[in-house]
Amino acid sequence: MTPFNLIEEISRRHPADAPAVVAGERVVTFGELFGLARPIAESIRQHNTLDRHPRIGLHCPNGLDYIILSLGILLADACLVPLAEELTQDERDEITQTTALDFIVKGAPHHSMINWEIETVESPAVQFPESEFQSLNPAFIRFSSGTTGTSKGVVLSHETLLARITAANEGLQLGPQDRVLWMLPMAHHFAVSIVLYLHVGALTILEHSPLREDILATAEKHQATVIYGSPFHFSLLSGDTSDFQWPSLRLPVATAAALPEITARAFEQRFSKPLVQGLGIIEVGLSVLNLDAASEKPTSLGKALPAYQVRLVDDHGSPVPDGAPGEFQIRGPGLLDAYLVPWNPSPLTDGWFSSGDLVVRDSDDYLTLVGRKKSVINIAGMKAFPEEIEAILNTHPDVKRSRVLGREHPQMGQIPVAEIIPADPSAPPKPLALQKHCRLHLSAYKVPMRFSFVDTLPLTASGKIKRT
Repeated sequence: MTPFNLIEEISRRHPADAPAVVAGERVVTFGELFGLARPIAESIRQHNTLDRHPRIGLHCPNGLDYIILSLGILLADACLVPLAEELTQDERDEITQTTALDFIVKGAPHHSMINWEIETVESPAVQFPESEFQSLNPAFIRFSSGTTGTSKGVVLSHETLLARITAANEGLQLGPQDRVLWMLPMAHHFAVSIVLYLHVGALTILEHSPLREDILATAEKHQATVIYGSPFHFSLLSGDTSDFQWPSLRLPVATAAALPEITARAFEQRFSKPLVQGLGIIEVGLSVLNLDAASEKPTSLGKALPAYQVRLVDDHGSPVPDGAPGEFQIRGPGLLDAYLVPWNPSPLTDGWFSSGDLVVRDSDDYLTLVGRKKSVINIAGMKAFPEEIEAILNTHPDVKRSRVLGREHPQMGQIPVAEIIPADPSAPPKPLALQKHCRLHLSAYKVPMRFSFVDTLPLTASGKIKRT
C-alpha cells in the first residue's frame, strides 16, 4: 500500500486556480505551485536509486523557491532536512553526517524560473537503525534551537504533521478566506505553518523587506488578515507613524521568542489589535495560544489548545501549585515520532513530552514561560531565571541586548552576572546604573553582581540566546 503523503493530499484539496502564494508582484495558484513542484519530484525519483525514502537536505534562501523545492522533495516521498542559510559550513556538514543525507538540493534565486541542482552525498555512516526510521514514513528531520544541551534531530512523519496542523488550527481557525503575511525564516518554521496554510487553502504572502514601510504596504495591498512574526517584527511595525490602520487584520501571532510586554502594548496601541503569543516547540508544534487574554495578559502564553493536556511538575514529577514554576509537560496529537541520534523511537513517557521549559500557571489557568530548567541560577537556595533578568536589562535605554548567566561562588553557590551589548559602544552604561535599574523591578538576589560589555552575544540559529 502506498504510504500516506500529506503534500499529495494538499494538492487535491483546492481548485487549481485558487491563489496559494504571493511573492512580490507574482501570484502563484495551487495549480501552478504543484505544476512547478511535480517535475522536481520526478527528477528526484529518477536520481534516487535507493529502495527507500531518501533523506534530502535543502539549502535555499527564503522565498517562493523554498516552498516549491520543499513540496517537490516531499512529493518524491523523500524526508526533508532543512539546511538553514545562516549555518556555517561546519554546522551544515555536521547535520549532513548526523542525518546521513543521501542528497542535497541547492536552490538559488532566479528572476522567473527555479534554479536548482541536486548533488549526491558520499555515503556517510548511518548512526540509527535504517529500517526503523523508514517504517515511520518520515517527512521531516528538524533540529532544536540548542538553547541548552545538545540539539537533537526530531523526526516527524506525514501522519504526525497532519495531526499537528489539524490541532493547531483548532485555535488559529485559518481558512481560504485568510491571507497570511509571512515574516519568518522557512528553514525554522515551515512544517507547522506554511504547510498548514497550504492545507487549509489560505494565501501565503511573502515579504522579505526589513523596512516597516514595505511590510505595511504589502499588508495593505493584499489586505492581510493574519501576520506571523517574531517580537522583533512587531516592535518594528509599532514604530509606524503613517495613517494606515490595517482594518483587515484579525490575528497577529508572535512566536520564535518571548514577547516583551512593551512590544505587545505598543503594537496594540498602534493597530488596535492585541498580539497573540503562542508556544511552539519542535517536538510538539503549536500547542498553547493566548487567544482570550492577549490584551489583559500580553506576556502569557495563554492556554493549551483543545486537543492538548498540560501539566506542570517539580523535579520529582509532582504537580506544582498555581503561581509556582514547574516543568511544562504536554500530551496530545502530533508529538514527535522519534529522536534521531541517539536513536529513540519512544521519547514520550506515558504519552507526555517533557519540554525542559519552566512555566507558571495563574488562578485563571493561563500559562507564562519563566525560563529553562537547565538555565536556572541557584543563589543560596533561591532560584532566578536569566530570561526574567534579561527582560529587565533590555528595557534600559543604554542596553541593546543582554545575556545573564550563573557563575560559581564559594559562599552563594552561584551569582548572576550579565553580558551587555551597549546601545552606544562608545558610551556604555555604568554598572551601578544598571544595578539600580534592576532593583526597581527585581528582588535583590536577582540583580547581577558583575557586568561585562561585549560586541556580540552567541545566538542559536533561530536567534535565541545561547546558554552553553
